[in-house]
Amino acid sequence: MHWIDYIIVIVSVLLAIGMGMWFAHRQKDTDTYFAGGGKIPAWAVGISIFATLISSVTFLAYPGAAYEGNWILLVQGLMVPVVLVALIGVIVPLFRRVIKLSTYEYFERRFGLFARLYSSLAFTLGHFSKAGTVFFLVSMALATFLQINIYTVVIVLGITIIILTLLGGMEAIVWMDVVQGALLIGGGIICVVLLLFLPEGGPAEAMRIAGEYNKIDFGPYTWDFTECTFVVMVLNGIFYALQKYGTDQTIVQRYLTARSDKEAKKAAFIGVLMSVPIWAMFMFIGTLLFAYYHSAGAPVLPADIKADEVFPYFIGNQLPVGVRGLIIAALAAAAISSLDADLNCLSAIAVQDYYARFRPNSTDKEKLRFGKWMVVVAGIAAVGVACLYVSWGGEGVLGALFSLYAIFSAGIVGIFLLGLFSRRANKQGLYIGIAVAVIFTAYAVLTSTKVDLDGDGTKNTLLDLGDWNFKQHKYMLGVYSHLIVLVVGYLASFLFKTPLADINLTIYKMKEEK
Repeated sequence: MHWIDYIIVIVSVLLAIGMGMWFAHRQKDTDTYFAGGGKIPAWAVGISIFATLISSVTFLAYPGAAYEGNWILLVQGLMVPVVLVALIGVIVPLFRRVIKLSTYEYFERRFGLFARLYSSLAFTLGHFSKAGTVFFLVSMALATFLQINIYTVVIVLGITIIILTLLGGMEAIVWMDVVQGALLIGGGIICVVLLLFLPEGGPAEAMRIAGEYNKIDFGPYTWDFTECTFVVMVLNGIFYALQKYGTDQTIVQRYLTARSDKEAKKAAFIGVLMSVPIWAMFMFIGTLLFAYYHSAGAPVLPADIKADEVFPYFIGNQLPVGVRGLIIAALAAAAISSLDADLNCLSAIAVQDYYARFRPNSTDKEKLRFGKWMVVVAGIAAVGVACLYVSWGGEGVLGALFSLYAIFSAGIVGIFLLGLFSRRANKQGLYIGIAVAVIFTAYAVLTSTKVDLDGDGTKNTLLDLGDWNFKQHKYMLGVYSHLIVLVVGYLASFLFKTPLADINLTIYKMKEEK
């Protein structure tokens, strides 16, 4: 690392802190703090959605996946525009009409308090595990590049994100995401251009090698649910899109920041239409890395290097001074843009789903104060989880704990679809569906997850039932849990006589208006 690279990285971190301080004086009420007062332009909200979806995990994992295999992981992202075109016209007006701040207000209005608490708790636990993973991965990469202690990186990055989120609220997050999105795109484009022209023979040789090894492909195309196939990724992608745009607070909260329903829909499309090409670009980077290191005259990779370490190795050893700093700043920016949204949304849920729900007479000033404290608490907790990841290597007890989180967050998309498409579905039927999904998910997770609980390097299945273990690909687990809640919840609803649900809470309101 040259001193110029260090300066670029430091400036990018200081910019995030400065953005928080710039917007601090405007954060006087919860509407501004959590939703930007509903006055942020659609293009900025759209870029913010894009920056949130493109995390540092994408930055590191996609090139590694494409280097090792092909582009099959991109299939999940390609399903997002398909689902969005079909449902965004319903989802956006629904949430802007029904909820004040929390996505899970809708779940309570449709199915009662338990549905709200179950779904909001599932989001909270899931995003703590995600925040810890992002912190761990990006800190590990940055510590290697910057040649400093990984705990120092975790703490500095954590403090930066907490300050940005605490002081600037959603406005600072959105506008910082615009800057970080530009960094991410610029860094990716630079890497693509360099990798195209580094091999002897230039772009033609790079594409020849990629074609020879069948690197730009989405297979296998078999109907095999035990492996990561095209069909598995299509099904997973459909439910991923529904979960992100219909049940994820980080995205739904963005709908509330736009000026109107029309602007919010436009922002959603901007976010997706930017994300898919960037996902593809990072896949392409992985393909070009493979072509470069398999071309004549290319440097030899270390013998024990893993696929997901090739891109960081390339950044650290092949990029020129200045460009290296820009790419590392983009990596840090990707982490910040994902984690700042998580902290703000976790705070919003704590305020709306718990504090305001159980203290209905609290003033807006009290809610805002509580929300800011929750940003700090959530930020410190996320840093703590990341430190545990570092200490335990991301496995062991922590891996077992996150497996339990997966069990008790089963079927969230199923709840949403059941409420949206069926007026006949009721809370009694839903609770039966959730219970069945939790039992199934517990069985599948415990019989398929292998962790090293003893720290001796040996991984064992949490619950070994032999031939009765869940053997299908892990991506199918989420698909099944959502379908179980949807189907069992719908059928079980016929066992209880209840009035039809309010049409305003279903897709039929839109049909009625048309």
